[in-house]
Amino acid sequence: MRIPYDLFIWPALLIGVALIPLEAEVHLSICPIHNLGFSWCPGCGLGRSMKYLMVGEWQRSWDLHPLGGFAFLVIGIRMAEIFKHIKTTKNNG
Repeated sequence: MRIPYDLFIWPALLIGVALIPLEAEVHLSICPIHNLGFSWCPGCGLGRSMKYLMVGEWQRSWDLHPLGGFAFLVIGIRMAEIFKHIKTTKNNG
């Protein structure tokens, strides 16, 4: 049985988001657009937005990036698909 590689990526991403320190004024960015010196990026703030959702600060999450909740939804759906695939493959194999 082949396990999809993103089964490890999505939980690692969520753990990384959970470890983001919210009180820090300067934050680590792996965004290539930000690191090239551009001041605006359509995805910047998404990770911190997701972190604020994790701690229940809905308004701050929305203020940072309105798609933080949508990102959680997409990640959750993908992880459910992976687990369903693994369960189906295990039962059929």
